[in-house]
Amino acid sequence: MNAITLAIALGAVIGLVMALTGAGGGVLATPLLVFGLQLPVLQAAPVGLLAVGLAAALGAALGLRQGIVRYRAAALIGAAGMLVAPLGVFLAQRLPNRPLLAAFALLLLYTAWRMLKRPLTPAPLAATVLCRVSPIDHRLTWTRPCARALAGTGLIAGVLSGLLGVGGGFIIIPALKRHTDLEIRSIQATSLAVIALVSLSGVVTAALHSPVPWGAAWPFASGAVLALLAGRQFAQRIDARRLQQAFAWFSVLVALLMLARALDWVAN
Repeated sequence: MNAITLAIALGAVIGLVMALTGAGGGVLATPLLVFGLQLPVLQAAPVGLLAVGLAAALGAALGLRQGIVRYRAAALIGAAGMLVAPLGVFLAQRLPNRPLLAAFALLLLYTAWRMLKRPLTPAPLAATVLCRVSPIDHRLTWTRPCARALAGTGLIAGVLSGLLGVGGGFIIIPALKRHTDLEIRSIQATSLAVIALVSLSGVVTAALHSPVPWGAAWPFASGAVLALLAGRQFAQRIDARRLQQAFAWFSVLVALLMLARALDWVAN
């Protein structure tokens, strides 16, 4: 398999994950690029962000057509994330490859642990629902605690996006579940809109600081976009709970491989 075909195939994995879960693609993009295309984290991060961002933008556009994207919430979270994503890129430019690999592996293990520990759609506790949907006009009722919670979510997602090349869906979706009473399809679509915004900031900043391997980036992104379109056709037919568990255990495997490479237990 030549490099372009492999990049398209690996990108398709990311697009499929995003179509089925609304998140998770960015967490897997960098490991797949590191192991599949042998890119260092510094180069893999913007390539993964480009693919995740384009696929997320497409998914968000489809969600907007269906009227399930909460665009005000997405704009607030996305703006906060775009503001600090350059900080993450700045840090990534100054850290060696092994610590970045180790950090990514630990982040992936944490994500998998949370997916295995929590039920698929836990009912939010009344005390934690800061952003409630109005029964009158079905819009989110905005308060200062609500705005602070969503903006804080964007700040965390933005730093991690710039530092590790993740879209931040694994941060955004749990936060929206905890702080809002939106239904899951709306949460996933809103998360995709945020990922698209944050990824744009990260890619542009990374491209300004160091060369991006565009020869791998565009095939990888094309595979992600095409797979997301295809995956949406049968996403509703798959048992979401089993999918979540399978994704979590696959993430554990990838994280352990990355940790082994960071500790020089496997060949580079």
